[in-house]
Amino acid sequence: MADKFTNPQKTPCQQCPLRAIPHFREFTGDELEFVSRFKTGELSVDAGTTVLVEGSHSAHLYTVLTGWAFRYKLLSDGRRQILNYVMPGDLVGLQGSIMGEMQHSIEALSPVTFCVFERDKLGQLFTRYPSLGYDLTWIAAQEERILDEHLLSIGRRTALERAAYLLAFLYERAKAVNLFDNRAVLPITQQHIADTLGLSIVHTNKTLRKLADRKLIRWQDRGCVVLDGAGLATVADWDGLAEGRRPFI
Repeated sequence: MADKFTNPQKTPCQQCPLRAIPHFREFTGDELEFVSRFKTGELSVDAGTTVLVEGSHSAHLYTVLTGWAFRYKLLSDGRRQILNYVMPGDLVGLQGSIMGEMQHSIEALSPVTFCVFERDKLGQLFTRYPSLGYDLTWIAAQEERILDEHLLSIGRRTALERAAYLLAFLYERAKAVNLFDNRAVLPITQQHIADTLGLSIVHTNKTLRKLADRKLIRWQDRGCVVLDGAGLATVADWDGLAEGRRPFI
């Protein structure tokens, strides 16, 4: 992610809109002061922008402030596997900070704004604010838990259950962080779903039609409208996230 796209800080951490969402835990006064110093600015990108590239090194960490993105890997012939989706409050770039380079790429699904943090100050976070260090550990552990569920879905669920699980998962996560307006619209295409579930686009289309026939979803030009999130979870035999209040940086 190029530094030239980074803008001066626009949203003071004290006025961060994510703090008003009950899904996220509150900072202590000292934590909020540190995070305010840790943040160097904001970065806004358009839908379709490749934010970080596999194999790249970054001097920064990023927290999603607004919008949607996804993590993915490519094979040499261009085949893509989408690993997970990124929403407000999610941390981006930690892998590159800890391991030296990114092992996956990140692309914006919608216009996205990121809070930008200096990687060099990460050590201060762990030494001076162990509660924030624990939060980073929690975030990494939660990502592992989600990937476990995704792997279970790809390995053992039927195509119909896989699609229902993915849409229920995205619906529940997005609802928790207030990403929906009047309707629950997921800004994804059928190709995104195929690349997440490891299905052909033809098989994906047939599977999604079955969910639409059950009045669980409806497709439109710019995404998928979720009509019944609980019904999708039932089809997938999925109990939901049930993570309670979660931290963010």
